[in-house]
Amino acid sequence: MNIPLPIHSSPSLRNRESRDYHIKNNTSISSNTSTQRTPPPAAEAINGPVREAARGSAVINDKLIVGVDFGTTFSGVAAVYTGTPDDIEIIKTWPGGNGITSDKVPTELSYDLPPNSPPGTAPTIKWGFQFKPEESRLRCIKLFLDRSQKLPYYVSPLETAAQLKKFKKTVADAVSDYLTQIYKHTMDTLTRRYGETFMASTKVSFVLTCPAVWSDAAKNTTLQAAERAGMGAGGQIQIISEPEAAAVYTLKAIQPNHLKVGDNFIVCDGGGGTVDLIAYKIVSLNPIKVEESAVGTGGLCGSAFLNYRFEEHVKSRLGQSRFDDMKAKRGKTWQMGLRYFEEFVKRNFNEDEHQEVNVPFPGLPDDEEAGLDSGFLVMTADQIKEIFDPVVKEVCELVQGQVDNLRALGGIVSGIILVGGFGQSDYLYRKLKTHFTSAAPPPYSERPSQANIDMRERPSVEVMQPIYAWTAVVRGAVLRGLEGNMVISRKARMHYGTSYATVYDEEKHSVAERYWSPLWERWMVSDRMQWHIAKGEALSPMQPIAFHYTRNFRPGQSLVVTDDLIACQADEPPKAFTRDLVHVCTLTTDLSAVPRHLFTRLTTTRGVEFDNLDFTLEMIVDSAGLGFELKVDGVRYGRVDAEFH
Repeated sequence: MNIPLPIHSSPSLRNRESRDYHIKNNTSISSNTSTQRTPPPAAEAINGPVREAARGSAVINDKLIVGVDFGTTFSGVAAVYTGTPDDIEIIKTWPGGNGITSDKVPTELSYDLPPNSPPGTAPTIKWGFQFKPEESRLRCIKLFLDRSQKLPYYVSPLETAAQLKKFKKTVADAVSDYLTQIYKHTMDTLTRRYGETFMASTKVSFVLTCPAVWSDAAKNTTLQAAERAGMGAGGQIQIISEPEAAAVYTLKAIQPNHLKVGDNFIVCDGGGGTVDLIAYKIVSLNPIKVEESAVGTGGLCGSAFLNYRFEEHVKSRLGQSRFDDMKAKRGKTWQMGLRYFEEFVKRNFNEDEHQEVNVPFPGLPDDEEAGLDSGFLVMTADQIKEIFDPVVKEVCELVQGQVDNLRALGGIVSGIILVGGFGQSDYLYRKLKTHFTSAAPPPYSERPSQANIDMRERPSVEVMQPIYAWTAVVRGAVLRGLEGNMVISRKARMHYGTSYATVYDEEKHSVAERYWSPLWERWMVSDRMQWHIAKGEALSPMQPIAFHYTRNFRPGQSLVVTDDLIACQADEPPKAFTRDLVHVCTLTTDLSAVPRHLFTRLTTTRGVEFDNLDFTLEMIVDSAGLGFELKVDGVRYGRVDAEFH
């Protein structure tokens, strides 16, 4: 993948002595007669990089903007033409849907090869609504993109791997194949809507969503899969985190409201597999501008866990044998009960109104002990609460953690906005509302107490549930493409930096760490860490983090260099490289396109000549990814290949 360049780090052996930073002289370098040893793999520098100026933004032209919410359990698509910005269209008809409309389509697919197929035959693909209840399929395939995230207990890595291996597919292949089906159906639907002539002359721009808590590598893999699916070439597809997309939409949808400039609000995006949270502070109301006020968090506590807890409940009521028999021989019976639970119980259950819920399981005989009556499984409110409460409790704890973080920083938390499929749940809404308004007032006292002060400083947190909560993310993705950045700054999820070598200092470094540099004719130490971005630091996509470097090359040496971007999840990053740091990506840069007159010729005291080049590396931290660029004297040169790990 070719992208504008990022930051640099550990060089290869052949380039070790060429990576000298901030040690530039105009004539020669002082000599040192000490013995030398091979320098370790690190860039040589004396002083850390210096941030430089930022750049401006791009202009949005008239086009069709398509938002794709690639979800764990369901995916959605929305589109808008910039000439009619108020007309956001949600795709509601899907292959296999039998005429039934749905705002989203299941994120499920399978492969099949007819018997005796000749070698090289491509497997056929089923996806979305095209499955019969009993057919096996790949589920939650998105979760396998990020190895740093835990898998839910109901997802089997072995079963998924076996299905992929059978058809010689990887996880990235499966994601790309699914997104290809989404792309083809979207383009077909838009052609029916606007006509072939309009589509042939109008640019289509895609905005893709991904979880806020994903690694940079997982985000990049998603982007590559979207490119392979036909959604655009590198750099043309925008990516936005799911809760940020939800915030873009909901802040507009809930106007007017009580939120004011300076207030913080938390977007809780409850999906099928994951729940993502991001906190924002309102900077401006007209136009609406916000900034991230806390690092995003998340967990595996989406509504799909309710489905599996419901399945365990039904199994316990019917018994293992009868339950297995129903799923194997009465697939429609099971699907009807599960669908009723999904569409009614999960969204509408209210313990005050629903003391008893009758879930349809047509065809099952009456059984008073199991609670089966006339083809219905009778469930009490307490039984439903047993299914809901562990999952809802985890969501409440995640939200409380964000609230606590904001308050610890002195922020005022005024609102919680529920979006996503799980965000539609009446039970979750009521539990969150109770959780944040149930604190008893402090006892009366004539003199102000700390408890009274805390109550004044911590006003009640209002829980809001906007309309179209299930499609809030995909609507926000479209608005992002339509209106550009509403979020003016974001919090860095990790520390980002590079390793380098610097002059040996006996007061700071161990003798065992030093090596002799024949170019600089000094003792050096390697693997020092320069942390360019701090975890939790506010970053704006309009203000790239820019650093100035110098690099040295001996005559005839290759101008192709490699660098590593390194990250640290700990609160306090180490001063030297350690094995537990994260290698985000390796970048390969070809500097041969830089005009030779921009290099400076230097000579050591022993007459060794080498060329020195000054350049700038800019790193852009956007909603859901990193962007990189290399410049020399303000002009972009060369090509950078980024390999994410």
